[in-house]
Amino acid sequence: MPRLRLPDPDERYAAVRLCSDLPAREYEREGDEWLLDVEAPVARLEYQLELVHPDGGSEWVLDPGNPHTAPGAFGEKSELRLEGYEPPAWLDEEGVPGTYDEIEDGVRVWAPTGTDARDELPLLLANDGPEYDELSRLTHFLAVSIARGTVPPHRVALLAPGERNDEYSASPRYADRLAEHVMPAIGDAVAVGPVVGMGASLGGLAMLHAQRRYPELFSGLYLQSGSFFTRRFDSHEVRFSRYRRVVRFVRAVRTAPGRPVPVVLTCGSAEENIDNNRLMAAALAEQGYPAVLHEVPDMHNYTAWRDAFDPFLPELLEQAW
Repeated sequence: MPRLRLPDPDERYAAVRLCSDLPAREYEREGDEWLLDVEAPVARLEYQLELVHPDGGSEWVLDPGNPHTAPGAFGEKSELRLEGYEPPAWLDEEGVPGTYDEIEDGVRVWAPTGTDARDELPLLLANDGPEYDELSRLTHFLAVSIARGTVPPHRVALLAPGERNDEYSASPRYADRLAEHVMPAIGDAVAVGPVVGMGASLGGLAMLHAQRRYPELFSGLYLQSGSFFTRRFDSHEVRFSRYRRVVRFVRAVRTAPGRPVPVVLTCGSAEENIDNNRLMAAALAEQGYPAVLHEVPDMHNYTAWRDAFDPFLPELLEQAW
C-alpha cells in the first residue's frame, strides 16, 4: 500500500485532502508532515491535493511529492501508480509516419504518409477527436498498430465538438449532420471504405445514437465509458440539461432492436458509468450485436481510455473491417 507524504513543518495547513473521482480522503498529521496510506480499487489514480488553511480558505494543487502527472480535459493531475501498473509499451514504439489534412472546419483527417486521396481506405471516425489525439495519443497508437500489422492502413477523422453537452446527448440534429454533411464532406475529399465510429463518455453515446438513426453508416463501434444514463443507476445526473433525452434514448435502445454491428465497449471498473455500460452491453448482445464489454481497473479519464486501446481497438477494427 503506497504512502503519500506532504511536509508541513511550519504548520501552514489545517487539513490536507486527496481529491479524485473516488470519495475524498483525509491525510493525518504526524510530526512535521501529513501522511496518507492509499488503498484504491484501481491500477492508477488521478488526483489533486486540497490544502486547507487555518483561516478556512483552501487551494487545489498537484502533489509536490509525486513526479507522475496525467493530462486531462480539465487540466493536469497527479497520477498515483499502484503496484503492477505500467504505461503501455506502444507509447515508446515507432509507428508509420502520418500526415493531417483539414477537410473542413472541425474535421481533421490523419492518414499514413504517401496515401493517395483516391485510395479507398477504412475510416475511424472519432468524436472528441482532437482531445483523443492530444490526451490519449490516438493516431500514434494507430500508426504503431499499422507498423505492427495488427490493423490495415486506414484514415482517422478527428471530429471537434461544438456545443458538446447538447450535440453528444442523443441529438438528432448532430446525428443528421454527421450522416448528411460530415461524412459526405470526407467522401468528397478522400475515398472512404468501411467506417467505425468511436467515442468516449457522451461521445460514445452520440456514436451509438448515430448508428441507431443511420443503421448503414457504421460497420462497427468502439465505445469507451459511454454515458448510457438510466434512472436506476444515474439519478445523480438529473441536473444535466439533456438527462431526460439521454434516458429516453437508452430506454429505446434496450427495447427496440437495431441493425447489429460489432461493438466493443470499455469502462473503468470503479467509475460511475460501469453499471449502465454493463446494462448496455447486455442489451446489445441480446439484440444480436457482437458486443463485448471490457472492464479496466481505472476511472473516467483519457489515460484510462488510452490504456484500453491495446488490444481491444485493433480487435474491433479487424472484426469490423
